[in-house]
Amino acid sequence: MSDAISAADTPRIGFFERYLTLWVALCIVAGTGLGYLLPGTFARLGAMEVASVNLPVAVLIWLMIIPMLLKVDFGALGQVGRHWRGIGVTLFINWAIKPFSMALLGWLFVRHVFAPWLPAGQVDSYIAGLILLAAAPCTAMVFVWSNLCRGDANFTLSQVALNDAIMVVAFAPLVALLLGLSSITVPWATLALSVGLYIVVPVVVALLLRRWLLAHGGPARLDAWLARLAPVSLVALLLTLVLLFGFQGRQIIDQPLVIAILAVPILIQVYFNSGLAYWLNRRLGVAHCVAGPSALIGASNFFELAVATAVSVFGVHSGAALATVVGVLIEVPVMLSVVRIVNRSQRWYEGAPVRPTATQADRA
Repeated sequence: MSDAISAADTPRIGFFERYLTLWVALCIVAGTGLGYLLPGTFARLGAMEVASVNLPVAVLIWLMIIPMLLKVDFGALGQVGRHWRGIGVTLFINWAIKPFSMALLGWLFVRHVFAPWLPAGQVDSYIAGLILLAAAPCTAMVFVWSNLCRGDANFTLSQVALNDAIMVVAFAPLVALLLGLSSITVPWATLALSVGLYIVVPVVVALLLRRWLLAHGGPARLDAWLARLAPVSLVALLLTLVLLFGFQGRQIIDQPLVIAILAVPILIQVYFNSGLAYWLNRRLGVAHCVAGPSALIGASNFFELAVATAVSVFGVHSGAALATVVGVLIEVPVMLSVVRIVNRSQRWYEGAPVRPTATQADRA
């Protein structure tokens, strides 16, 4: 199965995909309601964590991304250098634009526009949480977004691995610079465990399973497994939504105004950064199957690391922790809307001259 799918090769949309927006809305409502009515149950589920990484969510993320990683032709990763324009755009957005644009938006909206409606003593903490959220690119969920926009799976894996390597050395200095701190305490255990759980383990499992399937049935068997596992990924995505909103159900209902205010700069920065990355890729003649995941990786956030850092530096009840949690809550529905925009704009995007990717060149 080709990793880059043209519009003509796009498979028929399944039942779950067709009504995904509806399922997402229902899961948000259900999760919020269940979290408010059954706080003890969700508190116990939330306490099942190691180094601030929630284990039930980790299992669901495995179920989401392992089927997507099965599409990766690991032998072709050496050709990903042909996507250097897309990689360059993503790195530029992730490390030179996104953290600074969020700092600007936080200063504008939290410190000025909405300041009268926020607790005065928490304004600085809210801005710090927003910066923490934007300073680390997403590790796991981007595989979901890339798959939904029919992105090049090899490019996505390579880009995520590169971002993880940069994050180890750049996250702390960048956050310290933007927050005006002499140093920032990075929860290294959270960072290492997240990379291990969300990258190393799924990649190893997918690599071994892909080899086994190809050895015992060839491409036809691999395609059959991918078709069977596609609903599993989407169901896991929806259950993740129920959990995330359930964990914060009481806060959502008790503090709706604060959460809505904090969502404003997050929403703007997601659409701004994804739009900028998408436009830059088009200007540079990058294929749509690379531009889509590039834009999505450029806009998404590593919320596990952001929440853990906010809690360790500012405290569990701080405004910074709440701001990072708001990022968690809106990550899935907002990124799904970006996926929808990327998919619907493919014809417009391909109106520009496109340099062929390795996959396209091989087909030609």
